[in-house]
Amino acid sequence: MDAALGVAERADALSAQGSAAILVCALAVEEKAARDGGAWAARVGLGALLPLPEGRLVSFGLAGALVSGLEPGTLVSARRVVDADGTVLWEDEPLRVLGALSGIICDAGVVVDDPLARRELARATGAAAVDTESAALAATGRLAGVVRAISDTPERPVGRLAQAAVPDGGTDWGVVGRALLAEPRTTVRTALAARRALASLRYAAASLAPGATP
Repeated sequence: MDAALGVAERADALSAQGSAAILVCALAVEEKAARDGGAWAARVGLGALLPLPEGRLVSFGLAGALVSGLEPGTLVSARRVVDADGTVLWEDEPLRVLGALSGIICDAGVVVDDPLARRELARATGAAAVDTESAALAATGRLAGVVRAISDTPERPVGRLAQAAVPDGGTDWGVVGRALLAEPRTTVRTALAARRALASLRYAAASLAPGATP
């Protein structure tokens, strides 16, 4: 197994700590997956630019793999969050979600889709996956954990669909349509991988929902 990854071993679930945290999502589809799993969820848009909810927060949603071997749908529960320079922004025991790997998450601040750029970011930071919200949540001092589902990889980047999300977390369907025309195979592959990742998020949300059994 890659050195950036391990097995999530935290013995307690959020609900066992007194009150469940809110799963904070960038995208509407991530928020829906969290709610479908029975968890409390809030959408904060790309880069967590919308107002954040009160209470303890879990950075929750899709992520891009930086290293090979992480298939779409793989769950990663962070033990550390770093920025693109490798500076540690948050560190704690990973939240326990059955089947999830523990790893380092990098908040690069921007979408990283180029395969070479992904590998360089992994080399520089030791991270296994990348997102664009965890840094803002860590800065609140209320981050309780990070749970992400891999939706794309260095070998299978997102392509033009990387620009389909709008700032509030909705979808620009015009971008989707143009991507389908310009890159039909990549777009369909990306959509299927995202669907698999969202199914994993629903499963993870059930583990983190109020009243879930540790």
